[in-house]
Amino acid sequence: MPDHRAMDLTNDRPVYVIGAGPGGLAVAAALRERGVRAVVLEKSESVGASWRGHYDRLHLHTTRRLSGLPGLPMPRRFGRWVSRDDVVRYLERYAEFHELELVTGVEVTRIEPAGSDWVLHASGGRLLTGRAVVVTTGFNHTPRLPDWPGLDTYTGELLHASAYRDAAPYAGKDVLVVGAGNTGAEIAVDLAEGGAARVRLAIRTVPHIVRRSTAGWPAQRTGILVRRLPVRLVDKAGGLVGRISVPDLSAHGLPRPDTGLYSRVKQGAIPVQDVGLIDAIRSGRVEVVTAVESFDESKVALAGGSPIAPDTVIAATGYARALEPLVGHLGVLDDRGRPLVHGARAPKQAPGLYFTGFTNPISGMFREMALDARKIAKALSR
Repeated sequence: MPDHRAMDLTNDRPVYVIGAGPGGLAVAAALRERGVRAVVLEKSESVGASWRGHYDRLHLHTTRRLSGLPGLPMPRRFGRWVSRDDVVRYLERYAEFHELELVTGVEVTRIEPAGSDWVLHASGGRLLTGRAVVVTTGFNHTPRLPDWPGLDTYTGELLHASAYRDAAPYAGKDVLVVGAGNTGAEIAVDLAEGGAARVRLAIRTVPHIVRRSTAGWPAQRTGILVRRLPVRLVDKAGGLVGRISVPDLSAHGLPRPDTGLYSRVKQGAIPVQDVGLIDAIRSGRVEVVTAVESFDESKVALAGGSPIAPDTVIAATGYARALEPLVGHLGVLDDRGRPLVHGARAPKQAPGLYFTGFTNPISGMFREMALDARKIAKALSR
């Protein structure tokens, strides 16, 4: 891949794309296809930096055929559920195939309007001027830990899920995983299969669990089909399907959710795709416990229960978008720090500023970023 770091980045006011993950690469490729110059700025030294840091057993929960980015399908040899390493290989190949103008080692810290243009403040004192900016820095940007009481006194091992790679360091240990999203659920299963002596999964809000695939039909396709339907209808259908396809785990401490699946999606909570969690809970290899309330030296207090003393706590407690330093002064974020608009819609007060990759849709993030990329490219090529 050519190294563009030495070139004059302000040359003919390109569209700047911030972030060389799947969303950024897709936008740049879609723009290039329409004859629009796009320069991708990436603070790390390679594409797909966040994917390189994920845990080893991670696979896409969306199918290979529905996860390709514009202009280059994922190879069939990757299988139906693409591994983390193959996602990275695909992103590397994607940038090369489309001959994208990629500048690594440059972090953008602030974006400001300048007439009809945009000025980007970047590392090394750079000031870059472009006619538009597409922000694609990612849904999972900055690891987030709850402000648990007593956390500063905790003497046990504590790490965020972003630092977890595999189960080997935890063989023979008592591990508490906090958070029952897809990451927490899969790490708990990985630990149970990888030799941890005891694995507990602390859950604050009971998640919806869905089968990744039923009789060959992937859950993602259902997610695509129901996206435009009324929430109440999807909630009702989802509850019926859940009772048929997922066993009742109430006896193991995990009752069925008391809120609808799609209602929860609208609030930002994606269902947990089962990659072994159901069997691990039924067999007792993963124990469901109540939410973490506080820490006290070597102990962890759980809601309504006695304190426990695990060797390690792994917090699968999510991420912040961390967009405030970059665009917080522009009035384009909601009260949760997420962009008010995404895709081809630019904020009214910030024409020429676009966002993609900051939603977590049940139809698949890669698929939606691919759709966004084409829409953004169309809007910018008018």
